[in-house]
Amino acid sequence: MFYRLFLMMRSILFFVGQAFMAIFVFLIGFLLFPFPYIVRYRFITLWSHFVIWWAKVICGIHYQVQGKELLPKENGIILCNHQSAWETLFLQTLLPPQTWVLKKQLLTIPFFGWGLAMLEPIAIDRSKSSSIKQLLNQGKKLLSKGRWVIIFPEGQRRAVGENGKFSRSGAVLAKESGYKIVPLAHNAGICWPRNAFIKKPGTICVVIGPYLDPKHLSADEIQQKAQSWIESTMKTLPHRL
Repeated sequence: MFYRLFLMMRSILFFVGQAFMAIFVFLIGFLLFPFPYIVRYRFITLWSHFVIWWAKVICGIHYQVQGKELLPKENGIILCNHQSAWETLFLQTLLPPQTWVLKKQLLTIPFFGWGLAMLEPIAIDRSKSSSIKQLLNQGKKLLSKGRWVIIFPEGQRRAVGENGKFSRSGAVLAKESGYKIVPLAHNAGICWPRNAFIKKPGTICVVIGPYLDPKHLSADEIQQKAQSWIESTMKTLPHRL
């Protein structure tokens, strides 16, 4: 009971610091709207760097990364399992500059969503059949500008140990654009669970897999290989603290 109260107090302190920093960064970020994308990106993503650091200092959330040497020299497409908000922030610190495929509704969240909009995400409405066409058109443009494209093929956050149905959109984008796909697996949900306020101390494992070259594979083969690698790697990671 006392330990849970301790975790609650730390999580409250973490939330307050995160919120104040978000307001500060995004308010000043709006003044940078007329500036080039890279200027806006570098400033606004200071918040992501802060949150990852703040989570370590206040909540005791550390991380380790395996396989950085497997990343291709040029930008590409990251396919990543989705368990919490942690990985969306961490990937910004690992692979700049980047853009995300996300739900259009997120852009309406005060401050956070407005800041996201300034970073030119691929904001789609999954209920519309035109969303895949939008993803392909915008994705190819942004890849050609040197940005990484981050895709969570499960579409929504899953509990640790739970697998969702993988979308083919990332594989199709890789095949049509010619850019390589990098699968990535993690267990962020053990420390930062989905839909949970309390953050738990521990070490998150992030594993980067060997990239897949679309020149030698069909879209279906890319999707199957990426999904198989992510799901099998997730099984090797701790599911609890």
